[in-house]
Amino acid sequence: MRSNQKYIDTQKFLRVRQRRIKFILFACMFIFLIISLRLIQIQVVRSNDLQLEAQSQYKLPSKIPAKRGNIYDCNGNILASSAIVLKVAVDCSVMNAKNSKEKIIKKISDITNVNPHEYSKKLNTNKQYVCLEPEIHPSYKNVLQANKPFGLLIEEVSKRLYHAGNLAAQILGGMHYDNYGKGGVEGYFNSLLSGKDGSIIKYRDGSRRIQPVIDFPKIDPQDGNSIYLTIDLTYQSIVEEELRKGVDKFQADGGIVVMLEPSTGAVLALAQFPSFDPSNPSKADLANQRIRAITDTYEPGSLFKIVAAAAALELNLVTPDKKFNAENGRYLFPVGKKNIIITDTHPYDVLTFKEAIEVSSNIVFTKISKIVGTEAFYSQARNLGFGNYTNIELPGEAKGLLKKPNQWSKTTLQAMSRGYEVGATPIQIAAAYAALANNGILMKPYILKQIQNEKGDSIATTQPTVIRRVFSEKTASQLLQMFTSVVEGKRGTAKLAMVNGLRIAGKTGTARKIIDGKYSQKNHLASFVGFFPIVNPQVVCLVMLDNPKVGSYTGGTTSTVIFKAIAERISVTKSSFNRNGNKLLQASDYRVVPDVRGMLPNNAVRLLEKSGFSASKLGNGLVVLNQDPKPGTLVTIETEIKLIFDNTNKVDENGLHVVPDVVGLPLRRAVNRLSIDGFEVTAFGNGIVVSQSPQAGKSASRKTVVSLICENKTVAGNL
Repeated sequence: MRSNQKYIDTQKFLRVRQRRIKFILFACMFIFLIISLRLIQIQVVRSNDLQLEAQSQYKLPSKIPAKRGNIYDCNGNILASSAIVLKVAVDCSVMNAKNSKEKIIKKISDITNVNPHEYSKKLNTNKQYVCLEPEIHPSYKNVLQANKPFGLLIEEVSKRLYHAGNLAAQILGGMHYDNYGKGGVEGYFNSLLSGKDGSIIKYRDGSRRIQPVIDFPKIDPQDGNSIYLTIDLTYQSIVEEELRKGVDKFQADGGIVVMLEPSTGAVLALAQFPSFDPSNPSKADLANQRIRAITDTYEPGSLFKIVAAAAALELNLVTPDKKFNAENGRYLFPVGKKNIIITDTHPYDVLTFKEAIEVSSNIVFTKISKIVGTEAFYSQARNLGFGNYTNIELPGEAKGLLKKPNQWSKTTLQAMSRGYEVGATPIQIAAAYAALANNGILMKPYILKQIQNEKGDSIATTQPTVIRRVFSEKTASQLLQMFTSVVEGKRGTAKLAMVNGLRIAGKTGTARKIIDGKYSQKNHLASFVGFFPIVNPQVVCLVMLDNPKVGSYTGGTTSTVIFKAIAERISVTKSSFNRNGNKLLQASDYRVVPDVRGMLPNNAVRLLEKSGFSASKLGNGLVVLNQDPKPGTLVTIETEIKLIFDNTNKVDENGLHVVPDVVGLPLRRAVNRLSIDGFEVTAFGNGIVVSQSPQAGKSASRKTVVSLICENKTVAGNL
């Protein structure tokens, strides 16, 4: 019986064990099936997605920035180029975890000489990413990399350098933070200059170190093209300097100068005041960045009298000697049942057509416009390019305003004859007078001379473009004599533009500005446009002053003075300007001082020697701190450029340090300069330093606080 019971228990045990084994096998098979399905999902269904996700964790695509092309003037003087600088930032999350804040601050402060407290304030934030210095010279890269604290980020970035300082700022434009051109030729030709970025793949290993990967292809960048402008840097420097002086002298709100070569239409200079710093356009007034000679429309006043004069002569309606009753300076012009009073600055009884241009008689030109008629007047204005784009290679060009005859009122014709009820850009006005200087042929204004690829090969060259003949050679000859009398005549309105030994033709203009919808009696636009020499003219120059407040407000007493100063200096740069045997200097005798501040000593000397200058060093240091003369200054080639380095601080007999001169420097550079000598700084305002206390040359102990007062304006020759 017991034996039977034992047999039954054994059978039961075997059945239970068999069920358990089957269960375990089934469970294993089920788990294996689940794992298999999961593996299929991972390796087949979601394979691509998971590979991309994994790669995103260790594979780091990096952009290799293309080098932006250079910008040169017509003689090959470099205006803008690009360089690599170091951007130093901090990953605060890693820095805090590794307790490396003090190490980072000390390392950066030792390089920049900025007070460590300034960096400490920047890092006292909840942000994860903090930029400490956007621009550090690349020569410090090894110093930064040595024993690099955790959280310190060093990035090589491209910086645009403007070698002539503020010179030609509106023409050049500037750069956005993303290395995209902003305004001027930088913006207009951005696609040509920027090139095409390359790429390289890097990976992050288990220690979070970033290494290049040779298994992945590297795409080399395609550098941008370089462009040559028609601008002559010597002329540009002269024009900007004299315009600035003139604006200050006559206390004008601003000024514009346009200079063209009449035979080709090439822009030789284009200046505007106030200006701005092209290396830091984000802090400049937007109104000062646009190129007003291109973008803004003005009622030109008497400059527009060229239209009626040309039409009258071209149609043989009036001869230069034809006499007109000038009404003793006061004329009642009938408009329907009413009369409009038209006046002249000076009363005249009888004037010939030539004399009317010489004295700029509004009354006579009102009568001439009536003789010319609506259709002929409008046609001549259109032929001269008014009311249409010049298509110059600069952004934001305005079309101007020239109403069609069916839009004219009963007063429009006589108003247009005096330069009202019409809008013109300065470039249009200059081009119209260039047509007169070019024997009646209108040329298209242009500023792009040539495009070169990254290898230096020319890929495009601009050829002068003839628009049309706007009047005959006979008319051009008659107009030339008349506009010469404006400068040389006894009663000429532009006698102040006369230059000894240089014959000039031109026209003055004074227009009342519209303020609050009405013509103001106090706000004026004063202008003069002239060209020289009158035989084979090479330069057409338009000077416009916005609301001069000192002395007379007319173009004949303000803009002519600036024109004369420009013409006198321009005319001694080429032997082709006949100055009656006066000693002539060639254009090659002048140079614009390039900006070498912040450069390594050897690089600075090489750049200066390439530009024709000799250099001397004051002190020793890693980089050039300052220079004399300032960047953008026009000097002769015999001028020696002094390079000033870091350790030039003077100590007097009492051990006190001499406070350096930082007036005229941007705030950042002023702070760096003072910090080098151990001074503390407190600043009021932003922009350019206009005063300092203690004054330059005073003796003070280290840690003395130097107070700086700054204004958001630019100073010619400074960055």
